[in-house]
Amino acid sequence: MEEHLVIVVVAAFILGFALISGRLKTTVITPPMIFVTFGLLIGPSLFGVVDAEIESDVINFIAELTLILILFTDASRIDLKLLRLEHDIPIRLLVIGLPLTMVAGALVGAILFDALTFWEAVLLAIILAPTDAALGQAVVSSPQVPVRIRQALNVESGLNDGIALPVLLFFIAVAISAENIGQGYWLQFAAAQIILGPIVGVAVAYVGGRLVKWSEDRGWVDEAFQKLVALGLALLAFALAELVGGNGFIAAFCAGITLGNLFGNVCSRLYEFIEAEGQLLALITFMIYGSVMVMPALEQISWPVLLYAVLSLTIVRLGPVALSLTGMGLRPETILFLGWFGPRGIASIIYGLILVEEEALPGREILFNVMVVTVLLSIFAHGLTAVPAANAYGAHAESMKEKPDVPEMKQVGQMPVRVRFQKQPPSPVDRQPN
Repeated sequence: MEEHLVIVVVAAFILGFALISGRLKTTVITPPMIFVTFGLLIGPSLFGVVDAEIESDVINFIAELTLILILFTDASRIDLKLLRLEHDIPIRLLVIGLPLTMVAGALVGAILFDALTFWEAVLLAIILAPTDAALGQAVVSSPQVPVRIRQALNVESGLNDGIALPVLLFFIAVAISAENIGQGYWLQFAAAQIILGPIVGVAVAYVGGRLVKWSEDRGWVDEAFQKLVALGLALLAFALAELVGGNGFIAAFCAGITLGNLFGNVCSRLYEFIEAEGQLLALITFMIYGSVMVMPALEQISWPVLLYAVLSLTIVRLGPVALSLTGMGLRPETILFLGWFGPRGIASIIYGLILVEEEALPGREILFNVMVVTVLLSIFAHGLTAVPAANAYGAHAESMKEKPDVPEMKQVGQMPVRVRFQKQPPSPVDRQPN
């Protein structure tokens, strides 16, 4: 009976959201904000419709499936050749900015939280390093924002969650081995996860892509089922990697990169899937986050937790971004724009769930609570500022159009965004990749 009530309430809410979703496109209210708020309302601390534990198998299944899809599809959107030739901003953000963000976050965490070991402070920085451009979707989809700038944020978000994952796994092993006997076992385990995952992911994508091409050449693949091919490959890469001792999430990420760059036609239908069923799955994850994670974290909130959340979204992000873009000739307002729009979302939530399962980490509860508060602040801060900031920066960019030598106006090929909730007409200065 209780399960049926949950289904009725959630289904009715999703229906209601769908009915007004078109009107929301013209406001500053974003879907993640709505689903998190709804989750909070139906959670055990308020109306009590949902009474689940963080360690619930159902919650872990939905979260893992969501992360598999996001890692795979985000990676499949990235054209590595185009990235190398034209997208120098995201390369700097990933190669220089991302490590500096982790270092800065670790130092701030070590200073603010006496109860954490240094390695746990490092883990906190890592789970909050990946960005989620979907939380400020107007920024990466608005034609008012120069294509080079919005694509920089889009590409950065598409890659940094997958890049951060092996780093997270390695430092989980380091943190556990520092507190327990058997250091060799944990480090060997991490090495196997990090090495076998990419091998399996690349192999599955290559063999699967070749099979799909062979079948398409003979007209055996029905167009309506093409989207299931990429989805099946993502799940196969994950499960096979886990079966042989590798990390399934890393395998899914590497499979996405391989499939997108070698067999791009296979991914075209996947983008349609992720904008519908995939987006709904991500929003349900936000709803679960709101219902079972937010209130317990808020009940234990402290000044160090709140201060870390604010610093993580500002100084810890802005400083490394500014340093990584030094010498590129970008205007201060552009650097501020790029620095501010580094929202924390799905990847941070699920990486936090990974840490909660590690009972050998004494500070895992603090790590999880800080993550929850930071993501909550990001969902609303970046969601509410996305449209106004995109419009303001876009108005400023109008003055740059008369100066074609301005770095911000450099023309670059575009890569797909994850979702296009705020649909916009094509920009006259945008161009598609060759």
